Amino acid sequence: MLFQLLIILLPWAVRRRLLIWRFGYEIDETAFIGRSIICPQTLKMNRGSRIHSGVICRGIDLLDMGEDSGIASLTYITGFPTTDKRWYKHILDRRCELILGRSAGITSRHYIDCNGGVYIGDFSTIAGIRTQVLTHTIDIYENRQTVKPVKVGKYCFVGTGSILLPGSLLPDYSVLGAGSVLTRKNSESGCVYAGAPAKIVKRLNIESIPYFHREKHFVA
Repeated sequence: MLFQLLIILLPWAVRRRLLIWRFGYEIDETAFIGRSIICPQTLKMNRGSRIHSGVICRGIDLLDMGEDSGIASLTYITGFPTTDKRWYKHILDRRCELILGRSAGITSRHYIDCNGGVYIGDFSTIAGIRTQVLTHTIDIYENRQTVKPVKVGKYCFVGTGSILLPGSLLPDYSVLGAGSVLTRKNSESGCVYAGAPAKIVKRLNIESIPYFHREKHFVA
């Protein structure tokens, strides 16, 4: 983090070369990082991927951004890397990572806890502000912390102010209503899930909804 603070005001072309040299990051020539502190152990930014200013990413094993994916300003991405054996040592296959598919997007001012792995599918959007993605919790029966991954399928829309809890899954072509709490794995695609806990409130005609067929990340 100190190294990145020292270089944060340099032009992006210079910072890119320094990040590749110092950390061995894989950053495509067309990718871009604004005035942000991005320090996972491994960073992969594919063609056209972008991280805006004011983003902090620390303490995770891997940030992998698919082609044309994006993370907007003031989003906080955190975790404890698997090399830190003080945490979750009873979970042998833990993956502390954030993986965004092609044209996936996280808009501004969200909190992403990656201790159990967060996976956002192609063309899906974490929209609005103040959504929390949580992959760790306290197991009161075992009296210890535990983790489970959170997965968002492809072409999904997560409304503002939502909470996605450990082990939850939003299926492909689905909408999570604003302020909802996703508590479990859901299996039926093409639905609106809403409420606390989130349940199916509407089934969608996937073929008739343009959002589910777009070919660009940004929705104007």
